[in-house]
Amino acid sequence: MASLRKDLLLAASADAVWSALRDFGVVHLRLAPGFVTATTMAGDAVRVVTFFNGTSARETLVSCDDASRRLVYAIIGGRAEHYSASAQVFDDADAGRCRFVWIVDVLPDAIAPYIDEMMTRGAAVMKEALEATSA
Repeated sequence: MASLRKDLLLAASADAVWSALRDFGVVHLRLAPGFVTATTMAGDAVRVVTFFNGTSARETLVSCDDASRRLVYAIIGGRAEHYSASAQVFDDADAGRCRFVWIVDVLPDAIAPYIDEMMTRGAAVMKEALEATSA
């Protein structure tokens, strides 16, 4: 199983970043605008996200832990046999900064390069959006 990780140091408060991350139904507006172009909720815990390249994914919210600022979601179906992701926000020692850690575990390994490319692009968009919102 491939385990992919993006670790971002953000010039934004942990509270502001967590607020955007935990807002599960509007990822296209608050967390990754332009990378995710649309989000449609299918009940309380399932969202269908559409990406900039026209692909879409049905993501199920597994957990949203305010105390640890950690969100976990899974994709069931599609190209992946297994897809589990977590994103967590950590306070940084420097005031007004935080760390954002995004981890995806995926099978088969053959799709890992595609997922990693998408994560790299998504992480860059999130960094820009989250820092702009906090400025």
